[in-house]
Amino acid sequence: MKSVALPLIALIAFAGYTVSVMLQAEQSLIDFGISLMSRPDTAQVVIDLYLLATLAGIWMYKDARKRGRSRLSVVPYLLLTAIFVSIGPLLYLVVRGLQDRKKSVTIHQEV
Repeated sequence: MKSVALPLIALIAFAGYTVSVMLQAEQSLIDFGISLMSRPDTAQVVIDLYLLATLAGIWMYKDARKRGRSRLSVVPYLLLTAIFVSIGPLLYLVVRGLQDRKKSVTIHQEV
């Protein structure tokens, strides 16, 4: 049985930090993104981050299909990944772990 503790802790901590930063931000998320992309050194980091986000999105899609989930079931995670990068895959791991745990409990109850 896979544990959801680590992704859950990371999700709560990072989402909380993200909310805190966004509440204190002096510029919008879009303005911040534009300023990051205006310099080659920060643009490289952003591009690298979104390449990893794209790979995570492909993995989430393939994993959901392998588990018999619909294509649309991954859309909320992909949207979160497109905006907040880490939050989408972390939430996917938490939900997937909880579903696995529920499935495991159901199988043990039937036996």
